[in-house]
Amino acid sequence: MSEMFKITLPDGSVREVAAGTTPADIAAAIGPGLAKAAIAARVDGELRDIMRPLEGDAHLALVTSRDEADALELARHDYAHILAEAVQSLFPGTQITFGPSTDDGFYYDFAPPKIDGKDRPFTDEDLPAIEAEMRRIIAADKPLVREAWSRADLIRRWTEQGETFKAEWAAELPGDEPLTVYWSGGEWLDMCRGPHLASTGKLDPQAFKLTRVSGAYWRGDQNNAMLSRIYGTGWLNKKQLDAHLLRLEEAAKRDHRKIAQEMDLFHLQSEAQGSVFWHPKGYLLWRQLEAYMRRKLDAADYQEVKTPQLMDSRQWEASGHWGKYRENMFVVPDEVPNVEEEGPVLSGQGDLMALKPMNCPAHVLIFRQGIKSYRDLPLRLAEFGCCHRNEPHGALHGIMRVRQFTQDDAHIFCREDQIVEEVRLFCNLLDEIYKDLGFESYAIKLALRPEKRFGTEAMWDRAEQNLRDAVAQAGRAGPEYGWEELPGEGAFYSPKLEFHLTDAIGRTWQCGTIQLDYVLPERLDASYVGEDGERHRPVMLHRAILGTFERFLGILIEHHAGRFPLWLAPVQAVIATIVSDADEYARAATARLEAAGIRVETDLRNEKINYKVREHSLAKVPHLLVIGKREAEEGTVAIRTLGREGQRVMPLDEAIAMLRAEATPPDLR
Repeated sequence: MSEMFKITLPDGSVREVAAGTTPADIAAAIGPGLAKAAIAARVDGELRDIMRPLEGDAHLALVTSRDEADALELARHDYAHILAEAVQSLFPGTQITFGPSTDDGFYYDFAPPKIDGKDRPFTDEDLPAIEAEMRRIIAADKPLVREAWSRADLIRRWTEQGETFKAEWAAELPGDEPLTVYWSGGEWLDMCRGPHLASTGKLDPQAFKLTRVSGAYWRGDQNNAMLSRIYGTGWLNKKQLDAHLLRLEEAAKRDHRKIAQEMDLFHLQSEAQGSVFWHPKGYLLWRQLEAYMRRKLDAADYQEVKTPQLMDSRQWEASGHWGKYRENMFVVPDEVPNVEEEGPVLSGQGDLMALKPMNCPAHVLIFRQGIKSYRDLPLRLAEFGCCHRNEPHGALHGIMRVRQFTQDDAHIFCREDQIVEEVRLFCNLLDEIYKDLGFESYAIKLALRPEKRFGTEAMWDRAEQNLRDAVAQAGRAGPEYGWEELPGEGAFYSPKLEFHLTDAIGRTWQCGTIQLDYVLPERLDASYVGEDGERHRPVMLHRAILGTFERFLGILIEHHAGRFPLWLAPVQAVIATIVSDADEYARAATARLEAAGIRVETDLRNEKINYKVREHSLAKVPHLLVIGKREAEEGTVAIRTLGREGQRVMPLDEAIAMLRAEATPPDLR
């Protein structure tokens, strides 16, 4: 008699099945509709092939295309494998390496074939032929079959096929890890943990597109061989693909680097990799945002401080950052000139100094100055702190990821009984700021303890629960805020709340954060005198709302497509003349607008008005005040507003009042 397993379904019902039964068999037993719809299964929470036999008693949930996250992961994984099969079919001699799914698609890295003894890297021109071959493989509806192999057999197989990269990887996998392969129609195989769909035909042949080719080093090490990486985007149906391609098209139009050039905001160049050259108009934008943030912090009882750029390495060792961030820190010797010998020598005061990658240790040192009482808490220290991190060249991207950046950083030192209220107040402040800046939607996620961490389990239990309680008290723990808990995603010293903005075209950006830290005050010996007269450790809340000014301004540029609210716009209005007879009136009108606090420029060039309109529209000037002979005689202006058809003619006084009202920052209205 065959062994029987008890399989518990999501509704609590239990089915007894024989060994060898697959999730597909159970779906078929439930009904033909489910049998057709089921594409995979979760067995005790693990995503698995629907054709993989069950191995014992288990909880089983069948996965359909309605389970979009799981379905997309499976589809993209399959697209990557089909890409590899297509490339090897079209280009014999190509070696395969890795091909994971990504947030919106997939990629695969290849060692290109050699032609006349030289590598033949893939190019974008190869993509149409590869796409056509992928569609042929999908149409063939090849079964995808999982097999377990011995290490020796798999290494032998790869070696015989000339797959040196796969052989190397198979040899280095942990000895207790099962080695599995997936066959595509019994003709082609790849080493993979899975899971996969039952066959290639389960994919929509019109729901993917190969997007580009780039270089990539084997295993991400620049000392290793250069490979060709082919990227693609993959979805469940053509409608989803078309929507994604439309988003990409819109994102390209909104690219902050392109808009910055049109608006003359900033530039980047190789002489300062990862740092930004802010132009006058770009820095005006920066200053408006900074002034707004400073007013919000002043109103919320933060005290602004300024701390050193360079600090002794011993301080970073004490805080724990040296062991975690050393490779990303800019480190310099602590040297003094020696008049008796050529060149500098170590001062003896501290062998190494480092540019700060974050502000928190310096804020603890300020807190430690003088004796603090429980009555002094909470103490909220804020800093627009310039920091440096040695990001890899390949990771730099416009002003979204840079090496020199300014954080809207603050640290709240408080008592244990003040934690929940301080986090609640922070959530409310963040909500006000995001809405003022044009972001109506954001999600809140709780990043829980990582595998490698400081502190006790009891400390982490307490910290995580305090953050849950604070979000609940702020009324933001519901599904409308996308509440989610992220195991293993916390910092090494604390759990944290992450705030993920949704921009105008549906992309999400993690910007704000608040971290609940018991560790750093202990490591850096921060204390206050309690009501009992004894010394106690404060709790330290690390918090940011924008994250970094550079990245947030990049997000802001793309969110608004350069069409900023008037209070943020670097140039709020341009007065443009039609005829030279209006020049004197235009100058007088400009002076009156400037006196009213409007950031205005005057365009008196001998150019046609349509040319001026096009030029200032490209530069995203919110309001163009056109003045001709009639306007000069009548004391009026014709206002053209960016993104609005036609023009409005009104008296200059009325126009100034309208612009002043619109240009007032939201916190001052």
